[in-house]
Amino acid sequence: MTAEANLRIVLAARPHGRPTPADFRLERTAVPEPAEGQVLLKILYLSLDPYMRGRMDAAKSYAKPVEVGQVMEGGTVARVEKSRNPDFSEGDIVLSHSGWQGFALSDGAGLRKLDPKAAPVSTALGVLGMPGFTAYAGLLTIGRPKPGETVVVAAASGAVGSAVGQIARIKGARAVGIAGGAEKCRFVRDELGFDAVVDHRAPDFPEQLKAVCPDGIDVYFENVGGPVWDAVFPLLNEFARVPVCGLIAQYNKTDHAGADRLPVVMRAVLTRSLTIRGFIQREFADQRPAFHKEMADWIATGLVRYREDIVDGLENAPESFIGLLEGKNFGKLVVRVVG
Repeated sequence: MTAEANLRIVLAARPHGRPTPADFRLERTAVPEPAEGQVLLKILYLSLDPYMRGRMDAAKSYAKPVEVGQVMEGGTVARVEKSRNPDFSEGDIVLSHSGWQGFALSDGAGLRKLDPKAAPVSTALGVLGMPGFTAYAGLLTIGRPKPGETVVVAAASGAVGSAVGQIARIKGARAVGIAGGAEKCRFVRDELGFDAVVDHRAPDFPEQLKAVCPDGIDVYFENVGGPVWDAVFPLLNEFARVPVCGLIAQYNKTDHAGADRLPVVMRAVLTRSLTIRGFIQREFADQRPAFHKEMADWIATGLVRYREDIVDGLENAPESFIGLLEGKNFGKLVVRVVG
């Protein structure tokens, strides 16, 4: 064992509705020594993503939940601190899935070496990582935007939404973003180059959305659900495609009672020939090599821009994550575990 402590955050309790700081527990344990074939990773950056809220619940989902008392899961960028694995050397920077902690052991499976000279390593958790790939695969495989079509994306200033709109424009489509607040809307329009953006907090949001989509909506990339979906749904054109990536507006709800709108939605699916398809990015793993090449080229040529929201200190991860679910972050939310 080394003298340095391993700071880690575990799930203390399953939340009921909105997570609270009491649902997390900060622990200090000894830093482990790698066995033969293993490496000791020192975590540099931790990704915070909306999907983690689902892992906190015990309900059946597409992935196993985090058990109470276990380290919260999450993507990380780490440095190899010690190596007893011939495939990795001390000092290597790797993409891993080590969770909310300062150190982790790995047998090397699933690690991907990163080149710090090619791009800031934190981008492996954002525009060049899972969120960027989610946007790429979901939009191009399910959304299939055509030149001249209107693509609308919710949470347009976020890690996934910002990439969706920019890729849509690269493919010749018209990109309309939905974001919360004047600052985020300015960023989406002026920095990311969307054709139009609407503030979902505006009292006349549905009317504004309709005004900037005079020809209806051909592709809607769903990240939010709730009232945003309610405004988008009437505007969907015949043969519209809806990749369903997330439903962040619903993650903290405990009561889903209300009017049964499924018959209305299903009638529209039938009469307007809509395609509504949920997906998890790992379904399209074979596309990752193409994504890495194309996205790197788009960033290098300025066709894709990104923004990171970096928080210092692992101990601040719970509060930052709770804020993420409420839209308080601005860009890809990353915790800098080690400076």
